[in-house]
Amino acid sequence: MNPIVIIPTYNEKENIIAMLDKVMFLEIGFDVLVVDDNSPDGTADLVKQKQTDSPRIHLLENGEKNGLGTAYIAGFKWCLKRSYDYIFEMDCDFSHNPEDLIRLYNELKDGHCDLVVGSRYVGNVVNVVNWPMGRVLLSYFASAYVRFFTRMKLSDATAGFVGYTNKLLKTINLDNIQFRGYAFQIEMKYTTYRLGFSIKEIPIIFTDRTAGESKMNGSIIKEALFGVLWLRFKSIRPKLAN
Repeated sequence: MNPIVIIPTYNEKENIIAMLDKVMFLEIGFDVLVVDDNSPDGTADLVKQKQTDSPRIHLLENGEKNGLGTAYIAGFKWCLKRSYDYIFEMDCDFSHNPEDLIRLYNELKDGHCDLVVGSRYVGNVVNVVNWPMGRVLLSYFASAYVRFFTRMKLSDATAGFVGYTNKLLKTINLDNIQFRGYAFQIEMKYTTYRLGFSIKEIPIIFTDRTAGESKMNGSIIKEALFGVLWLRFKSIRPKLAN
């Protein structure tokens, strides 16, 4: 079965057609699952139009806008029911280069890891284009903050360009994943780490979106900041009880 990439969308009409076309023409045949959170701009209607061009394009309309994590959890469950072996996450705004999907896929297919991360900061090199310096520093030091409290040796713990094996996602209790904003990305990696699965980072170049609006806001940053502390406390709480 083809690998599949989940693309969550909310008001991405400027990007969705070009993104689907790009993925459809990759040398490896990826299926695509668009998980749309009831975009008022008609994103889902554009996906439905593209579905007439390819049976590899799928759409899951996820109701109200309930956050990135909710969309991905719904997408993971949809993919697991259909027994996809390799399941990927990618943004719709071209901040992630679709051609890098092939590199992430090869890492999983060749058995190098159970979770592969397309990293902006691996090797202490910052591979980010068109972000203001303040946002680069916020993201970079957020990853350092996550490493300090979780002890994960990941350069880019908040990365959203990720691939999972079927086995890993089946092992994770997806109903127990708590966070719905970008802290979801940290929680998924930390859960993988705690379960003893292997994680590998490969370098990518991250390019800020040129169309559409960013979904980042203060509440998302706050969730990630305090969510890391909650994850760490949750992991040591049984030890403290003993």
